[in-house]
Amino acid sequence: MTLTATPSASATAWQPRFEHYVALGDSYTSGPLIPLPKPTPPLGCARSTTNYPTVLAVQTRADTFHDVSCGGATTGHMTEPQHTPLGTNSPQLESLRPDTDLVTLGVGGNDEGVFGDIIGTCPKLRDENPSGSPCREHFTEAGTDTLAEAVARTGSRVAAVLEEITARSPHATVLVVGYPRIVPAPETGVTCPDVLPFADGDLAWADEIEMALNDALRTAAEHHGASFVDMYPASYGHDACAGLQAWIQGKDTNPLVAMSYHPNAAGMYGIATEIRRTLDAMS
Repeated sequence: MTLTATPSASATAWQPRFEHYVALGDSYTSGPLIPLPKPTPPLGCARSTTNYPTVLAVQTRADTFHDVSCGGATTGHMTEPQHTPLGTNSPQLESLRPDTDLVTLGVGGNDEGVFGDIIGTCPKLRDENPSGSPCREHFTEAGTDTLAEAVARTGSRVAAVLEEITARSPHATVLVVGYPRIVPAPETGVTCPDVLPFADGDLAWADEIEMALNDALRTAAEHHGASFVDMYPASYGHDACAGLQAWIQGKDTNPLVAMSYHPNAAGMYGIATEIRRTLDAMS
């Protein structure tokens, strides 16, 4: 009689779900100022020990995990080095290997300075017309919304990044992670000028720009065999105006919570949970 060894239930439970997980992205992935910072170089990338890649790596029992996300990253920094005040981050795609089996990509908001233009300009213009849309008007030239056009161009750059990911890690499960809500859903009529000092009409416009960016990310993902993690439904009621339920920090940076206009720890956990749901639905 031949005896065949069968793994015990406990041994099976501890097998990693993914062998090699690589997290790519910008500050909405790295989690600047969310306690505690990772000591991994370069420190200028401001990666948090509780950002969503780290939470997800634990949830999915990843055997090997590389978080190469970096605050301020653009799609260009996927293939080019990124210089920060505290060191240089290597091209993020260099962390990919032929045996990489899970990749998350959260990038696009910094391309052509879109997010920076919104948060750097809109609060300064609010007093011109608090109930109007002075920021939208500022970025409209000859009837064209220049930020909407910039977002549309971002999709093709993300698509190029996805092509490169597939070339380097052909067997990986690839997820493009959308951005969570920053401003309240327009239909709620909620405003919070002490937290988000945007004119009322510009809140709705900023939401349109973010949705357009997420749509561009979704389209790129669908056309390149990746899955899109839509954070808009999950983050409803968790925008920066949501008080204790907020996943996004408002205009004031809190060094013990998060950088201004960025996800906090609750937001990172919410993103990780939504990614895990997407993975579970695929299995």
